[in-house]
Amino acid sequence: MKKFLSGLGLFSILVAWLIVWTLLPWFVILGLAILLALWLVIGRSGRRALSVTRVGLSTLAERLGSTAVIVIGIAGVVGVLVALLAMGEGLSATLQQTGSDDTAIVLRGGSGAESNSVLTRDDIDVIEQAPGIARDTQGKPVASAELVVVANVPRKSDPATDANVEIRGVGDEAWQVWPKVTIVAGRKFKPGLRELDVGQAAQRQFVGLDLGKQLKLAGQEWTIVGVFASGDSHESELWGDSKSVASAYRRGSSAESVTGRLASPQAFDRFKASLTSDPRIKVDVSTTRDYFNKQSEGLSKVIRVVGITIGVIMAIGAIFGALNTMYAAVATRAREIATLRAIGFRGLPVVVSVLLETMLLALLGGVIGAAIVWLVFNGYTASTLGGNFSQVVFQFRVTPALLWNGIKWALAIGFIGGLFPAMRAARLPVTAALREL
Repeated sequence: MKKFLSGLGLFSILVAWLIVWTLLPWFVILGLAILLALWLVIGRSGRRALSVTRVGLSTLAERLGSTAVIVIGIAGVVGVLVALLAMGEGLSATLQQTGSDDTAIVLRGGSGAESNSVLTRDDIDVIEQAPGIARDTQGKPVASAELVVVANVPRKSDPATDANVEIRGVGDEAWQVWPKVTIVAGRKFKPGLRELDVGQAAQRQFVGLDLGKQLKLAGQEWTIVGVFASGDSHESELWGDSKSVASAYRRGSSAESVTGRLASPQAFDRFKASLTSDPRIKVDVSTTRDYFNKQSEGLSKVIRVVGITIGVIMAIGAIFGALNTMYAAVATRAREIATLRAIGFRGLPVVVSVLLETMLLALLGGVIGAAIVWLVFNGYTASTLGGNFSQVVFQFRVTPALLWNGIKWALAIGFIGGLFPAMRAARLPVTAALREL
């Protein structure tokens, strides 16, 4: 029992080391790799370790089945881990690209998201006249009071299942406040009419959003007259005239939020101070960049935690697979290792050779897993619930940083999976092994 607990404690330390290893910067790992390469080429023990490694690698073809266990297992770990993290990266990037430092969004105090906020007409008037808001050539504030409602629209992937799609009621000012939003097909909706412009991402994901189609919302027929692109979360939305949307959904003259273009990024503090100190209203003010960062923060964090948790669980399985494979390899090569020990090879070259073999196989598995994820998931479109309980369409982003993290996980798994068999190989009783010759 004591031996078991000791082994379990050592294994736990190694798993913790796996996590620490994945946090090391690339230049530290590169430095370690260079030092190892120099030792293998220059050092006497290193050259011996390299010779033993070559012998071990030459027998891989004879151990193809067991070798594949390491490669495929680690490829699976890297693939799942990178895919999940790419999902969180894509969602976060989509929401963060929506905001900027020169626009500010105002919500009712304590609301946290547009879906929980309500601003009256009097609130809107106060916000639009606050100092710091940019003005157009006619002296009007460049501010957009926006109404947000949610409608059920079938998914293209599963027409029998409805999804929440955000409808944003806006006025002419919105096109100035959100300059990234540009019409790419059709035209802008006309004020006072039941017409909608749809985001490209929403059009790809949901049924009935093609140009010229009729969409039934709140018991009324709406016509799709335009398609817009923005490269951010607005592409998941449908835009219509704010008064028409308010009339259909009986919202009166209220709005969920007011977004304004600032005279400059430096004007934000003055704008916020003016509104938060005004006794007539109680509001939360933030730049749109901060607002959308917060909207993505919670879900992205959950995705990362889930991804790393699943990765650790799968990594433990891959480590045991590597352990079994390398223990079997060491047992098969017992006489060869004993012979090397008998002619003067010490334990260190043997340990290093087994570790190198395992880590090279792990590296191969990591590269295969990373390549598959990049080919399959990079740019893959998906959707999930956002802060307004509506679908946000985003693309998976398999970045070089994520691929590098996957490779680091693969190397760490290979190191842990090869360490115990390597120590066993170094401790093989020479006399007992030689008797079997």
